[in-house]
Amino acid sequence: MDQYIGKQSIKFTNPPSILGAGSIVGPKEGKGPLRDYFDQVLQDDLWGEDTWEKAETKLVKESMKLALKHANKTIEDIRYIFAGDLLNQLVATTFAIREFNTPFFGLYGACSTMGESIQLASMAISGGFADYTLAATSSHFCGAEKQFRFPLEYGSQRPLTATWTVTGSGAVVLGKQGQGPFVTAITTGKIVDLGITDPMNMGAAMAPAAADTLVQHFKDLGTSPDDYDLIITGDLGSIGNQLMKELVEKEGYYLHQGFTDCGIEIFDANTQDTHAGGSGCGCSAVTLTGYLLQEMKNDKYKSILFIPTGALLSTLSTQQGESIPGIAHAVVIQKYKG
Repeated sequence: MDQYIGKQSIKFTNPPSILGAGSIVGPKEGKGPLRDYFDQVLQDDLWGEDTWEKAETKLVKESMKLALKHANKTIEDIRYIFAGDLLNQLVATTFAIREFNTPFFGLYGACSTMGESIQLASMAISGGFADYTLAATSSHFCGAEKQFRFPLEYGSQRPLTATWTVTGSGAVVLGKQGQGPFVTAITTGKIVDLGITDPMNMGAAMAPAAADTLVQHFKDLGTSPDDYDLIITGDLGSIGNQLMKELVEKEGYYLHQGFTDCGIEIFDANTQDTHAGGSGCGCSAVTLTGYLLQEMKNDKYKSILFIPTGALLSTLSTQQGESIPGIAHAVVIQKYKG
């Protein structure tokens, strides 16, 4: 039986199960509203390492180990790892797993990478190519600032449209059999670019892609906002979140109060001075692996539409005056298969 449906979606006939998850965050994230949901909160951003990049590598490795532990699996059980990060050549991820001796697909979807990795990990299982897979991603505020914006020592002013890159890593182990929650459907995003060139306003750059994926998801699966307890995007922040809502409403879909963004949820806008909210690959990853999956376990949510968003820019493209392509990948996570 064909599992693909509509133009961009897959509805799994045998949904993969999320067997275990791991989440580790930095000190700032540990002071936010979701602090009690994470497996581990770091006391400092270096975590005993001599560079921020090495600290991020450690984040990836340890979050994967936590996911395996919670799934009651070992790395030898994993057929494929699907993972990536924001650093050049995915060095945080590749250096983290170079001793794992496990087949690996390195991914770059910018901040949408957690959605991309879960989609591919689920497809591998549903297609009969693996019994167990591991999906993960990470980001680090200091490393991302140094690579994409300004050295921290420069002390540059951040505009109110800017978001704060989350220091954190999240990982999930998926299996062919399990008690859930289950990945029941996915919608893979297209690149959407409406000409935004400001790298300090990535919420605006990504919102059109998020809206495009969400509307296509509804069309492909014949669903509506009322079919989900929660629709949560990746890191649009407060500005991108509002823009996306307006774009979706123009297509005839009205998002109810069960609509939010990981970048809004992870920080306290009133006390933490993160301007438009959180961003980075780790933003949606730790919000999922910490908060969302725990609340599914607690029966707060039974059906979540998780849509990480990514701004596909580079330091080179920004310097050359290029616009910022956006992408978003939707994942339906349900407590039960039916």
